[in-house]
Amino acid sequence: MSLDKSLKSKNTLQRHRNVLTRAERIAVLKDTGRWEEESTPIGLPKVAHRKAAVGKKDKAKKKEAETAEAEAEATEKKE
Repeated sequence: MSLDKSLKSKNTLQRHRNVLTRAERIAVLKDTGRWEEESTPIGLPKVAHRKAAVGKKDKAKKKEAETAEAEAEATEKKE
């Protein structure tokens, strides 16, 4: 028997959500300086919530990072 879509593991809750809770919206407004303590939480302004783009490293950049790490290790071993 297969597992229903709604009964997935807990890591599915870590995906990007388009709708923020009121507390999350207030936190974003505080970070941007658009929230004052005497403001009311009713009728909050819209908050842009964009998904962060996660890109892969280019092969050249990856090789550069590996060589830099190898050089750092070599200098540590010499000292």
